[in-house]
Amino acid sequence: MRVLLTGGAGYIGSHTALVLLERGHEVIVLDDFSNSSREAVRRVEELSGRSIPVIEVDLADRAAAQAACADLDVDAVVHFAGLKAVGESVAQPTRYYRVNIDSTLNLLDILRDRGITRLVFSSSATVYGDPQYVPQDEAHPSGVGLTNPYGWSKSMIEQIIRDTQAARPELQAVLLRYFNPVGAHPSGRIGEDPSGIPNNLMPFIAQVAVGKRDKLSVFGDTYPTPDGTGVRDYIHVMDLAEGHAAALERMTDGVSTYNLGSGTGSSVLEVVRAFGEAAGREIPYEVVPGRDGDVAETVANPAQANIDLGWRTTRSLADACRDSWAWQSANPDGYGA
Repeated sequence: MRVLLTGGAGYIGSHTALVLLERGHEVIVLDDFSNSSREAVRRVEELSGRSIPVIEVDLADRAAAQAACADLDVDAVVHFAGLKAVGESVAQPTRYYRVNIDSTLNLLDILRDRGITRLVFSSSATVYGDPQYVPQDEAHPSGVGLTNPYGWSKSMIEQIIRDTQAARPELQAVLLRYFNPVGAHPSGRIGEDPSGIPNNLMPFIAQVAVGKRDKLSVFGDTYPTPDGTGVRDYIHVMDLAEGHAAALERMTDGVSTYNLGSGTGSSVLEVVRAFGEAAGREIPYEVVPGRDGDVAETVANPAQANIDLGWRTTRSLADACRDSWAWQSANPDGYGA
């Protein structure tokens, strides 16, 4: 299968590219490199022994994207491109709606024009909002009472894809609702390389462990959880990448929706301890007020993906901490090293 990965130079995109190449598929990366690096693509080529064509364009720029994809010939598209930080979306809502939604509208028109009928969308567990029950399955209400613009943008895009498929029945679409991706490729050659201050927990811990930052800020310790800190379902990025491959290889008619998570919740302080064990050093932290848009607990029920896609996680939080530390310790400045 020949697969276009929009945002394919990013954290999840680069790991998915590697898994697809290892499974014998062809990969093309489309990225504007505004929050990613060409070095990630080069290292995926190095690890896989395969060449990856790159289309450099901002997918949210309609004219430029249509021109860049005028001769696009692929069997399927995995759509990662977009902005992804919950806290930043609260501060910059119009930017998040504009970039995330415009890029998707432009992509859907390109798919129509090029006759491409297979799409996997990188969605998020944030579409569930403040959980009504845990663990959350795909039947959990979504798109209701969401707590941040990032989550709203993902929910809106899910609906846009459903409406597009209803108007274009030949389109096969899979919506993958990620929980919390962590870890890195075990080689330490590719991993998460956030620009500026990390928005996610594990890369921030990793930067503290490697000495780039003095201490971790733990956002709130008064949640109704066992130790008062937020509980999340952390999924190893390699498990997540394999979930994308499974979705592509087992795609069916219509629109399918799947949770990709481990089914196990871990608190912030549990992650801090696990990473400290992996790195062999204490991770200093301080508790600060909670952030707008955060919820107390989210944990996946991934049973539907287990059944339909023949997919399940095989890596633990300890594995993710080990692999993240291998990446960060070998690349203290990320791809800029």
